[in-house]
Amino acid sequence: MTTSLELARAAYREVSLYTVEAAPCAVDLSDNTNLWGSPPAARRVLSDFADTGFTRYPSAYASELKDALASYAGVEAACIATGCGSDDILDSAIRAFAEPGDQIAFCAPTFAMVPIFARLNGVGIVTIPMTAAWDIDPDGLIDSGARVFYVCSPNNPTGTSASRGAIERVVARAPGVVILDEAYSEFSGASSLDLVASSDRVLIVRTMSKAFGLAGLRVGYAIGARALVAEVEKSRGPYKVSTVAERAAVESLRHDRGWVAERVSEARRSRDQLAESLRSLGLGALSSQANFVLVPVPRALAIARRMRERGVAVRAFQGLPLVGDALRITAGPAPVMEQMLVALEEALRCA
Repeated sequence: MTTSLELARAAYREVSLYTVEAAPCAVDLSDNTNLWGSPPAARRVLSDFADTGFTRYPSAYASELKDALASYAGVEAACIATGCGSDDILDSAIRAFAEPGDQIAFCAPTFAMVPIFARLNGVGIVTIPMTAAWDIDPDGLIDSGARVFYVCSPNNPTGTSASRGAIERVVARAPGVVILDEAYSEFSGASSLDLVASSDRVLIVRTMSKAFGLAGLRVGYAIGARALVAEVEKSRGPYKVSTVAERAAVESLRHDRGWVAERVSEARRSRDQLAESLRSLGLGALSSQANFVLVPVPRALAIARRMRERGVAVRAFQGLPLVGDALRITAGPAPVMEQMLVALEEALRCA
């Protein structure tokens, strides 16, 4: 009898389902979302949405959302593609620009879903170490022979930003499409969006899950040359952004940019204070430009489990390149940070 494993694609056999801790936590600092809540306009949409809106399919390619995002980013709507979170955009972009058997190159450590999406699309990976200064290695990327190049800045999980010079070098010399993941750009205040105007091979990928506090609605988008984003849209297919998600995102972009900017400022202050508090405990947190910090800690997985027992969830990593074991902690309001520090100190004493 043929087994289900034999029926599956060979590339999928070593891929595991994405898993997180099942038990909910009173304080969840594990996924880098906006801990100050969602924009008021989005909350109004969710409370007022008429039942009749659920009986029809959403806009095939979220045209109204494209218009609002174009205004936010300062580009034409034709230069934007939308998707079900930035994960959907990344998956679609890899599929659009790399044939099975091609390769995608990136500097490690970086966003853990990228090699998974590569494998699911039959694409190989080339891993280049980050530099000692936590920058990307542009020459290593360029010399990889890859078809697609991925740069996350600020980078997840380190929180560090790639230097402008290194990004420009990759864009100028890489032979394929360069995907610049800017999921956390609002927190850094920096962007490579201007490179889209000078290169038809640059795709900026962003999300409304972080600064905009809409993670549960799954709204991601890409910015690039018209021909480039058109290929992403072909790859991702229609109806990927729900009617509710599009309406909430549009209203947030139209009415709550000021609210988002205030929350971003709070997140930056909290992030910097968090890093200082961790250093006072003798922990060397990396310098972050995102809304989280990464702190190398031996036996990070055990420490994270002890913190969860105390009602606080953080993300543990084991054996990260150049880092080793580490905890990634989302920045949030002061009372939440105080609870986290108490749980961390108690967990460290038990280590």
